[in-house]
Amino acid sequence: MTANSREALDVDAEALATLSEYLELALDKGGSLIFVRAKNGRSEVHLGDPAESQEEWAHLGAVPESVVRAILESTRSGLNEMTIQAQTYRFVRLFSQVGEVGAVIFVVA
Repeated sequence: MTANSREALDVDAEALATLSEYLELALDKGGSLIFVRAKNGRSEVHLGDPAESQEEWAHLGAVPESVVRAILESTRSGLNEMTIQAQTYRFVRLFSQVGEVGAVIFVVA
């Protein structure tokens, strides 16, 4: 195994753990996860209703773009069902735009 493949595995594991953590919050608190691309190489993570204004969303944190990229590679647009650490999640992944930047929305089913 090369160093690059080890780094990829680490990012993939971090990505799935991050996604699981945020999906659990969405299930507990209700709402959709909204990843908004930021200019600093990170995506801001929010919880809320994508139809509402951004000011109404709860800010949950920021995630490095490498982790967001790995999440996107592990999921697909539309309906997803995946098991992460023995927990099965069902969600819909959508793309949108917030202001002038791209956003990825995870609607937990």
